[in-house]
Amino acid sequence: MDRGVIRALKPAGTFWLAIGDEYAAELKVLCTRELGLHCRSWVVWFYTFGVHCKQKFTRSHAHLFHFVKDPRKFTFNSLAIRVPSARELVYGDKRADPDGRVPDDTWQMTPLLPPDVATKDGFILRPQDIPERFPPNSDTWYFSRVAGTFAERRGWHGCQMPEQLLGRIIRACSNEGDIVLDPFGGSGTTFAVAKKLNRRFVGFELSAEYARKIEERLASINSGDPLVGPENAALSAPRTKAGRRLERKTRPARPTVSLGPSLFGANLAKPKPRSRK
Repeated sequence: MDRGVIRALKPAGTFWLAIGDEYAAELKVLCTRELGLHCRSWVVWFYTFGVHCKQKFTRSHAHLFHFVKDPRKFTFNSLAIRVPSARELVYGDKRADPDGRVPDDTWQMTPLLPPDVATKDGFILRPQDIPERFPPNSDTWYFSRVAGTFAERRGWHGCQMPEQLLGRIIRACSNEGDIVLDPFGGSGTTFAVAKKLNRRFVGFELSAEYARKIEERLASINSGDPLVGPENAALSAPRTKAGRRLERKTRPARPTVSLGPSLFGANLAKPKPRSRK
């Protein structure tokens, strides 16, 4: 890749790069630091029937980088790609936005689907409808984030990882009695999981308040305690077919909103017309 992409794009142009694991990190650095592009999204495309591996997790994804030339002026037609939310599909929640929500940055497409799986334009809307597509040996994992309403959530820290996610990592890459190091203690989830799984642990935390909260959390658990949260998050939420779909009255279609020129093909620079004196 050279600077030809930069020369071809208009000031409000967009560039997408699809790449595998081998060079994804290097090319992202090249595009942002050397070519001056700005990464709007790092999309993970999840696919099925990945090549089976014995000494690592089976690959089931590719990286799709969404770059723009100008971070303040670019095309992103949100209304053209929105999908129904879980509030509308499953919970019958009147707070659901009638326009839907912008899709997640992990995309799932497969040619063979049961008829009760909710899709839009070929994309699967809810991973809960296809729990069998997230086997433990895959390198694309589905774990729900620890939302504010979850019993697992520690209210004093805004960024908390699921115990089951860290449990998979610690089980895979250490043995009982090994030492687990986390240099950014945060909510203390790494230490809590290590203790429950009979690992020793060492960590650091700059905040004295967080450190005290971590100590309180660790004092409340014992080695061998079960990890909090479902081991398979795709099975923990109701499937779409079991939900209460929100019925809406038909509304006229809304116009597409654009913040600039369209995608790459229409972003090729054109020579400026000469003014006539």
